[in-house]
Amino acid sequence: MNLKKIYSDLLLNIGFSANDITKNWTDLEKAYSKKSRHYHNLTHLKEMIASFETYRDKLQNPDEILFSIFYHDYVYSASKKYNELKSAEFAVSIFTDIKRDRFLKPVAFTEFDRQLVFDAICATQQHQHNAIEDINWLIDFDLKILAKDWDDYKIYFEQIRKEYRIYPDFLYKPGRAKALKHFLENEFIFQSEEFRNLYEGKARINIEKEISLLM
Repeated sequence: MNLKKIYSDLLLNIGFSANDITKNWTDLEKAYSKKSRHYHNLTHLKEMIASFETYRDKLQNPDEILFSIFYHDYVYSASKKYNELKSAEFAVSIFTDIKRDRFLKPVAFTEFDRQLVFDAICATQQHQHNAIEDINWLIDFDLKILAKDWDDYKIYFEQIRKEYRIYPDFLYKPGRAKALKHFLENEFIFQSEEFRNLYEGKARINIEKEISLLM
């Protein structure tokens, strides 16, 4: 999967100039390639986009959701609580002071729903059911990792632990367990019927197993 091409084609379709696309991609790639990013990196984006491509036809606003995928973890620090809000703010900020290519369709920007992008990225913080179905799909794409085969799921939570390495076990383990139990307390982990049918059971088994290892 060529992330740069997918990103460039998306921004070109929205109405960005070639120079702006190059600059924005360089910034985005740098953000997701930081050494502190063991899970929330470009590989995570690729996995989400693979799900997006599978279910693209289910979306009312595919460009906005794809754009949200690229920026939903743009700002990420394990010690901060407002990563999603800051990511959402940054995502919509790149529309400011840009130089549009004069050969591109002038309607593109007005048709692009920046408020949906902002709301969608913010929704990836709590992963709760949303009134907007497109946002529910984004949430499911983000959480699909929870239903991986156990060996892959184990790699995932070990990567998360590395991202939170600034915290000792006596702080990290109860915090992680609390977050995981929150998923189990919800009626459903996944928001779409398709994902529930495919992944709900496996995700719950994985989460319960990880919790047992944290105790």
